[in-house]
Amino acid sequence: MKIALKRIHTYFYQFSVAFFFLLLWPVLYFLSRKPERYKYINQLRRLIVFLSTSISGIFFRIKYEEEIDWKRTYIITGNHTSNLDVSAICIAAKSNHCFIGKEELLSNMVLGFFFRTIDIAVNRESKISSFRAFKTAAERLKNGVSVVIFPEATIPEEYPPVLYPFKNGAFRLAIELKIPVIPITSIDTWKVLWDTGTKYGSRPGFCNIFVHKPVETAHLTLDDADTLRDEVHDIIKQKLGTV
Repeated sequence: MKIALKRIHTYFYQFSVAFFFLLLWPVLYFLSRKPERYKYINQLRRLIVFLSTSISGIFFRIKYEEEIDWKRTYIITGNHTSNLDVSAICIAAKSNHCFIGKEELLSNMVLGFFFRTIDIAVNRESKISSFRAFKTAAERLKNGVSVVIFPEATIPEEYPPVLYPFKNGAFRLAIELKIPVIPITSIDTWKVLWDTGTKYGSRPGFCNIFVHKPVETAHLTLDDADTLRDEVHDIIKQKLGTV
């Protein structure tokens, strides 16, 4: 009975996302016609996230290690245990930003729209696709758009989830462009909705998110990419270990 109720909640949450997306579709479509309007799409995505999670009884408690200058451009990296991690970052990151995500999301009614406009889709099995995705990400960063990357590259299969090793693409890019990295720890989104919610369902509740202070990269060289990767991994791992 409990699992059945949690699955009903998942369906309600998914319905609410689709409902608010379709409600705003005429505006989204208008904005998608010209790339110079794309920054407003990101603002509407934040609104869809807020409305759909709130009506589903899901709320984010976001804490910042220090005040962040959102006028700067960042590479934002976080651990990934739930689809709610994307929603949390949409709310926590106060600047214009885009996500890098798997190309399978292009077939999703809602996410597909964003990956055809403001986000960057990548075939994780193709080195050429990865190269093109990071090239596009570099162009976005140079134009003042922050980029969100989940360096685990997948949601862990274990339940409760564990923190997987990070891939170093995000950190090489950060060093190449001298862009600071903001680690974000998703502490317990998986307790509200793990992965997509298809197995265990979801429930109303609070998700605790911790935004760490930026890690500067201006003094680093590409030889330091692995060290930077491990430093960010340790920052998130230590935060997870204190709760």
